[in-house]
Amino acid sequence: QVQLVESGGGTVQPGGSLRLSCVVSGTTLDYYRIGWYRQAPGKEREGVSCILISDGSTHYADSAKGRFTTSGDKAKNTVYLQMNSLKPEDTAVYYCATNCWIINFEYDKWGQGTQVTVSS
Repeated sequence: QVQLVESGGGTVQPGGSLRLSCVVSGTTLDYYRIGWYRQAPGKEREGVSCILISDGSTHYADSAKGRFTTSGDKAKNTVYLQMNSLKPEDTAVYYCATNCWIINFEYDKWGQGTQVTVSS
């Protein structure tokens, strides 16, 4: 059974950095593209980034371009989201999933989420 577990969230000041991890078990990353999503209080869940592990290609939402970087480590079956220059509006619960951009809870696997708070 495929499972995803996120970690690395926390509270940082504006301008700070965090690195989120998404450990995937029950399969190998080669078969998936892994998306990072976030959901702020009172808002809909939105896609942040996407990586296709087989060729390393990445894509980002406009809000993440130039500040966030996603990468994968096949040996560790882990996908990362490096977040720099964080802003208060980045505050949200961050999730990884076995898809990108689409919100589908029936067919895709999701992690439990990790809280990121950007505040002074």
